[in-house]
Amino acid sequence: MIKVGTCGFCEARSKYFRDFDAVEVQQTFYRILQEKTLERWRKEAPEGFTFSIKAFQGVTHPANSPTWRRSNVKPGKDVGLLRPTSDVLHFWRVTLKEAETLGARFILIQLPKSFRESDESFANAEKFFEMIDRGNFEIAVELRGWSEKGIKRFVREFDVIDVTDPLVRIPLHTGDVSYYRLHGRYENGRIIYSHSYSDEELQKARERVIGWNRGESFVFFNNSDMCKDAKRFKTLLAG
Repeated sequence: MIKVGTCGFCEARSKYFRDFDAVEVQQTFYRILQEKTLERWRKEAPEGFTFSIKAFQGVTHPANSPTWRRSNVKPGKDVGLLRPTSDVLHFWRVTLKEAETLGARFILIQLPKSFRESDESFANAEKFFEMIDRGNFEIAVELRGWSEKGIKRFVREFDVIDVTDPLVRIPLHTGDVSYYRLHGRYENGRIIYSHSYSDEELQKARERVIGWNRGESFVFFNNSDMCKDAKRFKTLLAG
């Protein structure tokens, strides 16, 4: 089974729920959402629809991250980078509550480049995952700038799903669920979100997602033309 969606609602929700099988909710990364908002989305979604939510940035991003400019919360100095601080653990509980309210299947932990491949990062992650309640959610982690060896160690030690771009590399976890994010193109280590995928790129992604599929795959587009490209990808899969 392969489900396709976008990172955030790329069109009116009523239409989105007709066009797609899943969504990765982005708002939960930037802001703490009202319970009634999440309850409404859950009620509007059709049966079998899959929600993934992006963990609040207080869990992952330090206070100097520019992403905080869009937040409705003022960060303390001890936020982010999976540090097992009271602030980070508090924001994880907030994320967990939102996931429960929404009826999500996944929580995505997207870590910034400042979460470097180091002994300190592994030590923080070890304490973080020991201390948190995972609920009944599958945890997907996107590590940026890490080696394949480091990613493989991380996802195995902490029993999480390795989030990758299928046009970049194969997932390194051993489970039956794959989680992909297609951000656009890459230049000198930077993501260029302003990108429309070519037919050849989408066909290559299709072949890899199908070829690597162990049971279930979730494919989320996060580029400037994500709505259009995700629909094209769905058509390719159907064909």
